[in-house]
Amino acid sequence: MPIDLPPLNALRAFEAAARRQSVTLAANELHVTHGAISRQLKVLEEALGVVLFVKDGRGVKLTDAGLRLREAAGEAFARLRDTCAELQQQTAEAPFVLGCPGSLLARWFIPRLDRLQRELPELRLQLSASESEPDPRRSGLDATLWYAEPPWPADMQVFELAVERIGPVLSPLHPRGAELGRQPAGKLLDEPLLHTTSRPQAWPSWIASQNLALERLRLGQGFEHLYYLLEAALTGLGVAIAPQQLVADDLASGRLLAPWGFVETRARLALWARRPDLRAERLATWLRQELDAAGNC
Repeated sequence: MPIDLPPLNALRAFEAAARRQSVTLAANELHVTHGAISRQLKVLEEALGVVLFVKDGRGVKLTDAGLRLREAAGEAFARLRDTCAELQQQTAEAPFVLGCPGSLLARWFIPRLDRLQRELPELRLQLSASESEPDPRRSGLDATLWYAEPPWPADMQVFELAVERIGPVLSPLHPRGAELGRQPAGKLLDEPLLHTTSRPQAWPSWIASQNLALERLRLGQGFEHLYYLLEAALTGLGVAIAPQQLVADDLASGRLLAPWGFVETRARLALWARRPDLRAERLATWLRQELDAAGNC
């Protein structure tokens, strides 16, 4: 039957005191008081049933038992320090691979990529686009940025960044854009609306939020991905529906208009990390700041 180790804090205090041959220097190294080290040494001696240090003038020296433990503890902690340093170095040198839907990547992330690289150069970001719904557990990804609905899975670290808000948008190039933009939301039910097969629930969800009759919905030209849908809207082909974050830059520049505003959905823009990772935390913080600055949270 395996024997439990003594308290690891006590072993760590002993290793530092034995290596430094000083309780005071060990306390300074571990950023604790002299008394805290002395208490941990007493705990360790009581757990082992042996004396590890004896007084030697104004200082202390190791007993035979202490010498044996110093050799074992010193080797163990040295290996731990070396292994942790190697792992940290590998993490620092490896790229951070971020999966992202193509539309989100092209319309929101890439325009901010240069600033991200300047402000987080240590991230060494590598992007992986997905045309279909991304799989955050896919091998080779460190994290995934996408829209999804809670609840969040227990096996992923999820950073919520912003509530998804969707709404109809059209271009000033739309043949009847000026007239249509002055009409109430219900007037859109007379239009063949542009839509995407990747988000079939978008128009029905928005229509329900406006208390309009879903059976009157008329779908016009369909597109496989949101990116193509918005490109079609930009050319004036019709009215599309999109998340506010993905059209924020176009709205700011006047390339797209949103006369009927945006409504919240249950989805969230979130960063999913496969495991606890400080790089994911730094990226999530940066993304929140970007979204806050743009007023898209």
